[in-house]
Amino acid sequence: MPPILCLGLNHQTAPVALRERLNCSLATLAGHMPTAVTELALISTCNRIELYAVIQPGETAAAAPLLNLLAQTQQLDPAELEDYVYFLAGDTAVHHLLRVACGLDSLVLGEPQILGQVTDAYVTAVAQRTIGPILDALFKTAIRAGKRARTETAISSNPASVSSVAIALAQQALGGLAHRAILVVGVGEMGQLALKALRARGLTQVSVANRTKSRAETAVAPFNGRAYSLDELPQAIQAADVVITATYSPQPIVDIKTIGERERPLLIVDIAVPRNVDTAVAALPHVRLYSLDDLQATLDDSLAARTAEIPQVEHIIAAETEQLSTHYVELTVKPLILEMRRKAEQIRETELERALRHLGDVDEQTMAHLQRFSHSLVNKLLHEPTIRLKEKAGHQQAGEYATAVRELFGLPEHLS
Repeated sequence: MPPILCLGLNHQTAPVALRERLNCSLATLAGHMPTAVTELALISTCNRIELYAVIQPGETAAAAPLLNLLAQTQQLDPAELEDYVYFLAGDTAVHHLLRVACGLDSLVLGEPQILGQVTDAYVTAVAQRTIGPILDALFKTAIRAGKRARTETAISSNPASVSSVAIALAQQALGGLAHRAILVVGVGEMGQLALKALRARGLTQVSVANRTKSRAETAVAPFNGRAYSLDELPQAIQAADVVITATYSPQPIVDIKTIGERERPLLIVDIAVPRNVDTAVAALPHVRLYSLDDLQATLDDSLAARTAEIPQVEHIIAAETEQLSTHYVELTVKPLILEMRRKAEQIRETELERALRHLGDVDEQTMAHLQRFSHSLVNKLLHEPTIRLKEKAGHQQAGEYATAVRELFGLPEHLS
């Protein structure tokens, strides 16, 4: 594999507070790219920040420049990050990105959003002109693997987060949510996942309540709903048909008094730990209350179904990785093949001109025949050497074959 590197941190290695501090753009990083780095791409989400880089041949201390790059753009000491980052190289870095794109390294197994985020990272790197032939091939392969995983397996087909299961349960209980007013209480990790799942389903009548109202306002911005503080919770619940509670509180924040008198049905799904909703609420007329325990069986079944798909996804990753390796092999000999063909073309043109001087004036049809003949002759002569070079590039004899070709064809030692 080419000198591909990945420096990153994610939900498994770093707390959310640090991940938030490291939120950055490729444009910022590109302005400080180390000289050793020839290609660069960035995946930046709420759950992961990963730099993918290609370095100059012969560079050994590769992790430090990338760590310094990530730290300096956010005005941090690299020592603050050392305990939280992981560093991958070569085959391991390639395999990791393909697993990420397929949803095998996500907080929720098989979640579909990450494939779009990998695609965005590729598009951004192309726009910033920080990507070259090596990362271009890598990201295209990862995106293709991610698409195959989602179309050829069921890795993303079942709701596999508490939030997604809660919404699926509400949809089933009410026969759909398209025209229902939905309230999400809390914008922590669980609340954010609930909002993401609602948005993915195209639901727009969503309001948000949170202890800090400004955070609720930010969270509700993509929706056609309102922001509430927790002091306004009774008012918010009165306006809702469905309530999903997902905020941390040592004591219930929703009780009989909070709900008040209702004329129309209310469905509450409490996914918080500890519970946000007093269980006595279930006795109220027109109110249906579901807790985390009610969701667990569905969640376990969904996760088991997704887990069963992992071997098939890994098979897709292995096949795509093999194809990528073949492509990289061809990249290593491409300059030599191009130079070999360039020299052959020069010889063809010289000899054709010499032949035409002896033939004198020829008509257009004869000229076309001569051109086709000379092109065909060169292509057939170079076909076998080209195939052999590509075959041997991935083996130990690659250097020997390259040297032999240079000597036999009189090619320069160093090709660009």
